[in-house]
This record gives sequence, structure tokens and C-alpha cells, in this order.
Amino acid sequence: MPTDAFEPLRLNSRRLAVEVARPGTIYQGTRFDWTGFVTQVVLDGKHTFCIPESLTPGQGTGGIGICNEFGIDVGTGYAEAGEEDAFPKFGVGLLRRGPKEKYSFWDPRPIVQPFPIEISSTETSVTFSIEPVDCMGYAARQTKTLTVLENQLEIAYRMENTGSKPIQTNEYVHNFVAIDDVRLGPDYQVTFPYEVALEKTSAPVVGIMKLLPGFLRARIDKTYAEKSIEPLEVQGKVIRLKQTPQRSFYCRTLGFERSEQPQWELCHLSSGVSMREYDDFAPCRVAMWGEAHVISVEVFVEIDLQPGQEKRWKRRFEFNA
Repeated sequence: MPTDAFEPLRLNSRRLAVEVARPGTIYQGTRFDWTGFVTQVVLDGKHTFCIPESLTPGQGTGGIGICNEFGIDVGTGYAEAGEEDAFPKFGVGLLRRGPKEKYSFWDPRPIVQPFPIEISSTETSVTFSIEPVDCMGYAARQTKTLTVLENQLEIAYRMENTGSKPIQTNEYVHNFVAIDDVRLGPDYQVTFPYEVALEKTSAPVVGIMKLLPGFLRARIDKTYAEKSIEPLEVQGKVIRLKQTPQRSFYCRTLGFERSEQPQWELCHLSSGVSMREYDDFAPCRVAMWGEAHVISVEVFVEIDLQPGQEKRWKRRFEFNA
């Protein structure tokens, strides 16, 4: 591949400079969408927001900054495919299923065929177009347009079911964020447009716990749930970081709905620098994950498309100092 093919796409407004990786360059994994993979946002020439999921090369899933995923819970067509067959991972391509009965995004899988992607860009916007590739009757045409205006980055999505089977999945953005590379701690808080209550069950261990006896399952779930939210403090509409986390934390919030207000705002209190997300849809799930160096608030949208139907949705990120 020519050297310039690895150069990121750069979008610029008066206040923002946004770097977007070209598909298949920085990220070649099978979890996150290859299109619109934002590796850095710089506000007013000095404030940065994007950071890698892992600071240790070769560890983690390879996520960086603002990157999205389709179908974290269930692989479309996975249950129907044979061990050597392919199934579609939207935003990536056709993946070989492998021997495991249950789908997990953690499992590495060969890419049988990446989806064909076309790119068109200007100084302030870039559009990625994915042409459909039929797999067992599942196929989708997707477009994603990123546009910068002043201190905002808008991501507009369109997904059309061009196959013969229904598509039932979800999509979310896994924002790997740290404001100016400052580690998490009491200087950080996340504000929601509703009184925050947390789900009691810790989703990441549900799959593992299903394999355990009932008494062990209950004990592990309670322990994990308590440890997982240990660094967090809920006060009304705000979740604060009481301390720098010593391990990964994860929680899901309750009470979310469609709102004209930001679905979340992350603020570094000492500097006053913040990041917000506005959405034009009603979320089906809101979660928050993080480690000592990174935090991510994840807003999920449900996708249920019959053949011939399409869905459009938008996310708007606002960066303030």
C-alpha cells in the first residue's frame, strides 16, 4: 500500500481539527466499524480528547477515540452459519464463524471478505459508503458522513436492508476519551439529562456466569458488580470519579429517553474542558466503561429492518473549553 494511503483524512473547522483513519490502516480488527474511525479531535489547537483503549501496544481490541460497533451482543446470522461458513459483521465484512456456539466480540476471527468501501471528502466532511455483500440473505448498504462545524462533529448514518432477511441489531459508539490525556480521578464527572440509577447486573460477566452453578453465579455477580462501580459516586444526574480506578469499571444507567439535551457530558473540572453527545433517537441502552487512563459513555440505538427498509440516525459531539 502506498505511504500516502496510510495518511489519515483530516477535517478542519475554525475550532476543530479531526483525524479519521482510512479503512484498514490503523485498525484491522473485527469488532469496530472500519469507517469513520476517529483517532483524534483537537479543540482550539490545544485540547485533545481521543486516546487508545490500551496504552500497551498489542493489548486490548485496538479501539481508539470515537469508533462504533454493530451487534456487540449477537452476530447477525451467526447461529445459522456452519463452522466454516461466513456471517456479516456490519462495518467490517464477512467473518468466518468458527466452532463456538455463542457469539462473542472477544473471539478473533478471520475476515473472509472485507466490505467494499468508497470515500469522498472535502475539507469539512467525509462520507464512507459500504456496498452490500449478500451472506445467507443478509446484506446492507451503509453510508456514514462525518462533518465538522465550529466546535461540533456530526456523524450521520444510513443503513438500508438490501437482503432477503430481516436485520435486527444495535449500534453504539465506544468513545475512548481522556481530556488532554489527564488520568481519571475526582477532577472528572459525567452528567446525564435524568436522575441516574444504575442497573444491578453487570453485563460483561453474564455470558460467563451462565456456565456456573446458581450459588456461584449469584456470589460472583454481586462481587463483580460492587467492585466494578467502586470508583463511581452517583449524585442526582451526575456520576463522579471518587478516585483513579485500580481496575476496569462498567455500569449501565436507567431512566434514559430521547432528549434535546446532551445524552451525556464529560467534564474535566479543573480545566473546564468538556465533551457532549447529542442524539436524534431514543436510546435502547446507555452504559459507561473505563480504566485509569480512559472513559467511555456508550449510547445504543436499536436497528430493526425488514428487507427494503432503511434507518437514518445522527450523533453530534460538541467540544467545549
